[in-house]
Amino acid sequence: MRKIFVMCGLVFLLGAIGFSACRNTKESKQENQGSFARVENGEFYIGDSVYRYVGTNFWYGAILASEGRGGNRERLAKELDLMQSIGIDNIRVLVGADGREGIPSHVEPVLQTAPGVYNDTLLAGLDYLMAELEKRDMKAVLFLNNAWEWSGGYGSYLEWAGEGEAPVPSVDGWPQYMEYVSHFVTNDSAKALALNHVRNMVSRVNTITGKPYSESPAIFSWQVANEPRVFSEDSVSKAAFAEWIQTTARTIKEIDPNHMVSTGSEGKHGCEQDLDLWFQIHSFPEIDYGIVHLWPYNWSWVNQETLTDSVEVACRNTVAYIEPHSELMKSIGKPLVLEEFGYPRDGFVFEPGTPTTGRDGFYDHVFNLISTTDMISGCNFWGWGGLAEPKHIMWEEWDDYVCDPAQEEQGLNSVFACDSTTLEIIRKNVKKIATR
Repeated sequence: MRKIFVMCGLVFLLGAIGFSACRNTKESKQENQGSFARVENGEFYIGDSVYRYVGTNFWYGAILASEGRGGNRERLAKELDLMQSIGIDNIRVLVGADGREGIPSHVEPVLQTAPGVYNDTLLAGLDYLMAELEKRDMKAVLFLNNAWEWSGGYGSYLEWAGEGEAPVPSVDGWPQYMEYVSHFVTNDSAKALALNHVRNMVSRVNTITGKPYSESPAIFSWQVANEPRVFSEDSVSKAAFAEWIQTTARTIKEIDPNHMVSTGSEGKHGCEQDLDLWFQIHSFPEIDYGIVHLWPYNWSWVNQETLTDSVEVACRNTVAYIEPHSELMKSIGKPLVLEEFGYPRDGFVFEPGTPTTGRDGFYDHVFNLISTTDMISGCNFWGWGGLAEPKHIMWEEWDDYVCDPAQEEQGLNSVFACDSTTLEIIRKNVKKIATR
């Protein structure tokens, strides 16, 4: 397997940005509430100010924050500081992988090794991460499940519910995997196990700050799942899917009424191309805002040969995809977030620091939608590779974490600290959004 020997150096000096002092853990709940994000009149607010943002996906944050396998608190601090220096203050984080270890393409280490049985070291890592975010006045979207195999999710809950061993897409094929996980939304036992995990995490008390998560100003929103899908077009499954989304969101709100709840949906692409279903799950009163994801390469808007030449096509298709979702959210007074989007490097190479002409043009277009239009109120690009130094094309145990999950090429969509042109585009657009 080809090795990557490029060492990614930090080429951007941290700006002279003052970090907020650590909040006193004895501050009152009332004081905390002033920092909670909320929706008013179709916009996000924090305190009295409208909140629009450029954020990133950083799913491995809790692992990096742990003191066990995969942990590196020194790197974590540097990553958060670098994000802040370019204006990123919103990250999207996985609340732990589920299931067996040793499965090809799965996240390791695993947080939930059996139903309700947790790796305490990783839980402490999540606590540490949230405490560090509080110190920096940063926000996190915490997603609690996953439709895809790379963190267990649907497949692990079905295994625990007695549905047999989940297929591994890289071994058994994607059709076999998707047929298997299509049973999740109609399997009451699997959904009950997933809901127990939600209760356990949302009701957690942070062992470092001493505060319940429900009082943490670092939480932007809880999220039902990463890219929840029906994986079926029949009406019974769609109805069960919508009911599961609402039940999970309602449970979160009952435990934690202070924070927003989001779906994690890709948009109509994640609802079997059924825009009405997407609108239904985002119309629930327990869901605070709309979400879409989009992937120009994965969705064949561009290919490996046209990454630099077809940026304009990707940009046009992006607007066409977002626009109907945005109009639906405006009709019910909710903002829309583009929560995942990525674009490969020029030439479809993966090494940190290699040219990103196509990506930079695409990113600039997306960020401009926040600063110059009312289509979206924020975004989280996929994703943050930061100071990682990938050693293999596909992730192997003890390799640095990047944002590309283990089933994808390491560096495929990740933004590294040495990607100077991309970081400058982020910095420039954050300033534009701040003065909007």
